[in-house]
Amino acid sequence: MTERYRAENERSTWMRFHTQTAGVSLTAQQPLNNLTRVAIQALAAVLGGTQSLHTDAYDEAWAVPSAEAALLALRQQQIIADETGVANTVDPLGGSWFVEALTNRTERAVWRYLDEIDRRGGMVQAITEGYPQREIADAAYRFQRELDSGERTIIGVNRYADPEEELAIPLLEVPEASLRAHLGRLERVRRERDGEAVGSALAALRDAARQPGSSEANLMPHFLRCALAYATLGEQCAVLREVFGEYREPVAV
Repeated sequence: MTERYRAENERSTWMRFHTQTAGVSLTAQQPLNNLTRVAIQALAAVLGGTQSLHTDAYDEAWAVPSAEAALLALRQQQIIADETGVANTVDPLGGSWFVEALTNRTERAVWRYLDEIDRRGGMVQAITEGYPQREIADAAYRFQRELDSGERTIIGVNRYADPEEELAIPLLEVPEASLRAHLGRLERVRRERDGEAVGSALAALRDAARQPGSSEANLMPHFLRCALAYATLGEQCAVLREVFGEYREPVAV
């Protein structure tokens, strides 16, 4: 590690990471195909050494996952962990020239981004200038262009599509009674909580946020006090918007 990026604490050099399968890859068309996509992505994550894994449900392109879809997502992890044997080896892909070549290519690309962000004065300045937003927009444009031209294949969307397809999977439906019950609990909390304590906690949060240098101060004790007084998240956010305003992301052009 170079002096420029030397860690002050050795623990920060430990490569611990969480992986979530790519929700953007889930398709509304032929949604059962998503089970295969997620399984392959999850296997890749395990082969890559992830310590924590989340697998998306196959119906997430349509709605919040149903209980059945969430259970199948869990079973995908369990099958990989307990039936395939890939978790029994520390580095099952160790020594693979192809994998190492991909790793090196990825590393070079990462350093190009880090160097560019440094050149712009850091991430905050880069966001202010709209740099990451433009990069994301450009990547989305390239992806869509490749999809439309057929250069990139997505099964069920631009290849092997079924124009007569009808949705045949159960989707989660939240009963109207659940919504009424939730709103009822919220109304009861607001009615029964100590209004004076809520007002005091929100006022303390407002005062702390207004202090010079508050953008770098630790406001967590004030958030905890607000939570203990049963101030809602919306009420706390309203205080912060009042003090700091509301961030508007620059439009990527």
